[in-house]
Amino acid sequence: MTKGRLEAFSDGVIAILITIMVLELKVPHGADWATLLSLKDKFLSYALSFVFLGIYWNNHHHLLQATKIVDGRVLWANLHLLFWLSLVSFATGWMGENHFAPRPVALYGVVLLLSGVAYFILSRVLIAAHGTDSHLGQALGKDTKGIVSLVLYAIAIPVAFSLPLASAALYVAVAVMWLIPDRRIEKTMAP
Repeated sequence: MTKGRLEAFSDGVIAILITIMVLELKVPHGADWATLLSLKDKFLSYALSFVFLGIYWNNHHHLLQATKIVDGRVLWANLHLLFWLSLVSFATGWMGENHFAPRPVALYGVVLLLSGVAYFILSRVLIAAHGTDSHLGQALGKDTKGIVSLVLYAIAIPVAFSLPLASAALYVAVAVMWLIPDRRIEKTMAP
């Protein structure tokens, strides 16, 4: 399989996931602001998940930019990532529908944690295929930002049971951390 086909498939899956999430935002019955305001938790959970999926899409693109080898291990690692990302929609809906209640917020964190683990595995599989001396291996290095994200998710999950909004704040902090463009791959590939 070519890198382009893998990228196109992954782009399509992520686009479908975003579409499914927005379809969960049902049009309210009523034309006043109070009716619209009643959707705030659903909208906030959707917005956070949209940002997370956008971050994964962006970083996946950069990861594949430096990729030259796509083998069976890469395909399975990529599918593993897409599996966990596909659950973001469910976790988002449950969290928004239940107004950031403890269990849905914790489950949302589990999905984010396992998505992060899957992305880390994909990056390590790609480094193994290309070598640690490759542009990709040099760019990703130890992936401190990725590991810090996983640690914050792991902290946020148990926190959700007593302080769900603090847990959600940790998820937002991770998203903000990743909104700053990661130029590691671009720097190592620059002529």
